[in-house]
Amino acid sequence: MTENTEGLPTKHPMKKWDRVKGENSWTMFKVISEFVQGFETLNKLGPCVSIFGSARTQPDHPYYKMAVDIARLVTDEGYGVITGGGPGIMEAGNKGAHIYGGKSVGLNINLPFEQGHNQYIDDDHNLNFQYFFVRKVMFVKYAQAFVALPGGFGTLDELFEVMTLVQTGKISKVPIILVGSDYWKGLKNWVKDTVFGQEKNISEVDLELMPITDSPEEVVALINEFYNEQARELSPNYEL
Repeated sequence: MTENTEGLPTKHPMKKWDRVKGENSWTMFKVISEFVQGFETLNKLGPCVSIFGSARTQPDHPYYKMAVDIARLVTDEGYGVITGGGPGIMEAGNKGAHIYGGKSVGLNINLPFEQGHNQYIDDDHNLNFQYFFVRKVMFVKYAQAFVALPGGFGTLDELFEVMTLVQTGKISKVPIILVGSDYWKGLKNWVKDTVFGQEKNISEVDLELMPITDSPEEVVALINEFYNEQARELSPNYEL
């Protein structure tokens, strides 16, 4: 920081935008249309479980098969299944719901490196989004539980977004379950030992937000334990 002759900080000129599109304000109408489409479709759906995971997981991978089993079991419990609509773990989640007679929802996002939606999404529950933040609202509002299988940055983003919303009380507390102990235990140990233990950047109770399991049956047991196993009527996580 430099000073002028009077000893006061010198004001420097601000950098300027190269260009700002005048139509940016009209983007709001596209955002609103995505919210309207999502709400009108999913309001009629009923309670669901959101399943996250990598788009790169192949059908012969154990995690793919585990996602199919999880979707089948939550379908048996009366939940719909919501995924990101793409391949890999998302496809597995939709497949497990679809072939076992459950409601199968796909929240697709337009990305340059992923091709379209998977074949196991219900025709009337196949939504396409341009904006990640709108899509995230749909993931969260209508899910009574979140199941995260191994995935990349997108999965981590969705996982920590949900944990932040629960931690801050912006949504109701819901089960957030990590599947795949070999994959997730290093992350949880870092959160426990460094984020909490060393730096105290979270509370000890926050460590309870991320149970880990390798069992599809335990996923369902954790969800049923959180809610009353006999409960037939549930509420969305928050109201807008």
